[in-house]
Amino acid sequence: MNPEDGDTSRKMAIVVSEDSFDKAMMPMILATTGATMGMEVHVFFTFFGLNLLKKDADPKLKGLYRLFTGMFKKRMKKVGVDDFQAQRELAIEMGANLYACSTTMNMMELSESQMVDGITVLGAAAFLDIAAESEIQLFIG
Repeated sequence: MNPEDGDTSRKMAIVVSEDSFDKAMMPMILATTGATMGMEVHVFFTFFGLNLLKKDADPKLKGLYRLFTGMFKKRMKKVGVDDFQAQRELAIEMGANLYACSTTMNMMELSESQMVDGITVLGAAAFLDIAAESEIQLFIG
């Protein structure tokens, strides 16, 4: 992945393990930004992060901050930042690869029909192969 070798592609691998509002927005903003920059983007959702791939996902801030989720959404809209669902849809449209952890899906008894269209179910070993070849590896959780 060295531009001197003629390879200008860059990969980013992100693992998301929580489903709170802030942990939902970060990977979507990074994914869309990376895709805009021409990066190959891979986001692996595992454990509670997997909830963010459900069709009805509507993440909230955690604890007492939960009460301020609506305020954050209004501020985001005011400055032109799309909500989580729009960010997730845009990431998929831009070619970001969103993966649901197959082991977590089995453990939580979730089916692909409960997930948004455009995602891929993937095992941890396959994602680690992707992450090992990525210049950027991030863990959000």
